[in-house]
Amino acid sequence: MSFALLFSGQGTQHPEMLPWLADDAIVRAMCTRLGTPDWRSAVADAKWTERNANAQMLLTGLALAAWHQVSAALPAPSAIAGYSVGELAAFSAAGVFDAECALNLSALRAEAMDRCAEQAPGGMLAVAGLDGAAIVQLCTITGVAVAIRIGAGNVVLGGPHGRLDQAERTAANLGARCTRLRVGVASHTPWMREAAEDFLRTLSAVRFNAPRTGLFGNAIDRVHDDTSARKALSAQIASTVRWDECMENIHARRPGCVLEIGPGQALARMWNERYPDIPARSCDEFRSAAGIAKWVLGRAGAEAP
Repeated sequence: MSFALLFSGQGTQHPEMLPWLADDAIVRAMCTRLGTPDWRSAVADAKWTERNANAQMLLTGLALAAWHQVSAALPAPSAIAGYSVGELAAFSAAGVFDAECALNLSALRAEAMDRCAEQAPGGMLAVAGLDGAAIVQLCTITGVAVAIRIGAGNVVLGGPHGRLDQAERTAANLGARCTRLRVGVASHTPWMREAAEDFLRTLSAVRFNAPRTGLFGNAIDRVHDDTSARKALSAQIASTVRWDECMENIHARRPGCVLEIGPGQALARMWNERYPDIPARSCDEFRSAAGIAKWVLGRAGAEAP
């Protein structure tokens, strides 16, 4: 048996996240780039944390540091996927590029998206409880787009603020549960098309390696080589994140368990609701890296390296 990794996206970061995480070289490099000596103190400032540039760098750096500190006690995973900006950490964990490159790309990705958002300000809205036909109708009426597809009746919409306001009112009247996300851009929608094109140009100058393990993208199914890696990382900025398909692809490999790397437990909950036969937990739930490794080894049926 084996295990799979899921890397978290934005929105669940908090000052107490990853309580066991040590200040290693990756964390220090991230803090230097963010201009803060203490990332936990910085995250306590909600306005600082919600800035796109800060959040993308923070999540990429912390996820890679967390995986680096846990991975020494584990064999290689059989499958990896990242949710939204979590793809940068996921691709790095799969060997496509190193942590330094991932940090660089997180800054450039955020810059491209922020430039685009200046021309088309927007946000994101989680909607649960509507069937597929109602979601299509909601998007048609209000002019928003499906940014993230999680499962039946569970999506994240994106678009300009005025359209999201209308979508939230309309969806609530239909009985849906709506939550505005703590992001300031309409990620994964056509309003980010220029950012996607800009980031693709950036990626064309980056040396990529073939992934060392099964790597699944938000915008394409399987990442095999440098061409598909560039396409995956750029396309997802302006197209729907097909997280439901990512989970299906990983489940098809029948891992013994799934570990979410990052803050919060959102991806682990999504997985457990969809696939209760394969347990998932977030590394944010644990008090030590050793505890995480023990849990994974106990359920993956694998031996420590």
